[in-house]
Amino acid sequence: MVGHSTSPPPNDPLLSADGLQLSFGTTRALDSASLQVHAGEVLALMGPSGSGKSTLLHCLAGILTPDSGRVHFAGQDLTAMPDTRRSALRRTEFGFVFQFGQLVPELTCLENVALPLRLAGVRRREAHRRAADWLDRLEVADVADKRPGEASGGQGQRVAVARSLVTRPRVVFADEPTGALDSLNGERVMRLLTTAARDTGAAVVLVTHEARVAAYSDREAVVRDGRVREQEYAR
Repeated sequence: MVGHSTSPPPNDPLLSADGLQLSFGTTRALDSASLQVHAGEVLALMGPSGSGKSTLLHCLAGILTPDSGRVHFAGQDLTAMPDTRRSALRRTEFGFVFQFGQLVPELTCLENVALPLRLAGVRRREAHRRAADWLDRLEVADVADKRPGEASGGQGQRVAVARSLVTRPRVVFADEPTGALDSLNGERVMRLLTTAARDTGAAVVLVTHEARVAAYSDREAVVRDGRVREQEYAR
């Protein structure tokens, strides 16, 4: 694996799921799913389409609330929090990268990256300075003044990665972040995402069905039929 960890970290998990059950109508999406994520690690959630891996990610991020079971982040019970508190965590402690970036088309790439900081009350000049630093770090400083539609797919996804990291979150959730990219751009996005996250100490929860993407992780957890089977750390 590309990941650098050689043994499980000794500390308590930063993020954990315990016995998650979730159904959509008559379809069971999660079936007693349990998982632990430690600070600073890159964890890949693998499995076929429809296995429940994206649903598990959304529960870990507090976007979905399970029918039963618990999700804990830094000692706090996400499943017991009001929506306003979970929303605040997603603005400050969590970062997100989705398959198609989900950048705001009316804003420039610089403004897109600065947006989480502006929503957190950071002044415009300071937010733009930090955003520019992250665009440079993700090797897309040249598109700062362009709108997302004027950037290539690979550039847009690196802008999305910069946006996910600009608040220095403790966990980055990446749902098929290379799914819309060719292999070369996908490799570049994964290299920059994992390097930047490790440099800041953020954990990454990565949903993918591609072995080449999972190779950037420290650990893999296979999701099948809503259940989780964790694999060992690289030796």
